[in-house]
Order: sequence, then C-alpha cells, then structure tokens
Amino acid sequence: MKNRLAMLRSERNWTQADLAERLGVSRQTINALERGRYEPSLGLAFKAAALFNMPIEQLFEGDPAPVQGG
Repeated sequence: MKNRLAMLRSERNWTQADLAERLGVSRQTINALERGRYEPSLGLAFKAAALFNMPIEQLFEGDPAPVQGG
C-alpha cells in the first residue's frame, strides 16, 4: 500500500517519533508504514487522515483489486 506519510511528515519537519506520538503508535510502526511493509488498521488510517486533514483516499493508495468476471 502506497502512502504519503513520509512526505507529509517531512513538510511539517516531524520525525518518525513525532508522528508516532501524535498517532499513538511506535516509531517502528511509522517506519513500516512509510516503507509499505505494514498496512494500517482502519482506525489508524482514520486517525492519520484526521491529523493531516485529508480524506483517507488521498493519504493511502491501495493496490487496485482485480476485476472478477461473472
């Protein structure tokens, strides 16, 4: 899952630890999110979107689901 966390965090001159504190998670979680190694829970995604004052869809971009025939 792609996201804009690193860019938005950088624009605010926040460290990963700063963002982690604001979201109530560990710095390691932020690192994993920014590297695309961890997909956030729905609750964390909503919290991050609210922190950056943007819709979840603008913050996180999931892989498109394959179209199923039927």
